[in-house]
Amino acid sequence: MPAYLIVETEILDPVQYELYKAAAQESVAAHGGRYVVRGGDVVVLEGDWNPERMVVLEFADLAAVKEFYESPDYKEAIALREGAARFRMIAVEGR
Repeated sequence: MPAYLIVETEILDPVQYELYKAAAQESVAAHGGRYVVRGGDVVVLEGDWNPERMVVLEFADLAAVKEFYESPDYKEAIALREGAARFRMIAVEGR
């Protein structure tokens, strides 16, 4: 069953964030993930949630998401992100 990684991002340092994005993209591909949403306009339909940037990735299952997130190559990407962005991230099983 597919699983989705949903990320809300607040970008603090756009230049440094671009370095993170490049490293993260390589890691996502290496772990069989694919981008479903990567930025784009956000329209608030209900409530007061208004994220600056949203990213949604699809993986084969929750185990694949965890493998990606805990991998050495993604840990390197996370190190590039420090100080460049604030993340809220969840993984959810799809149907």
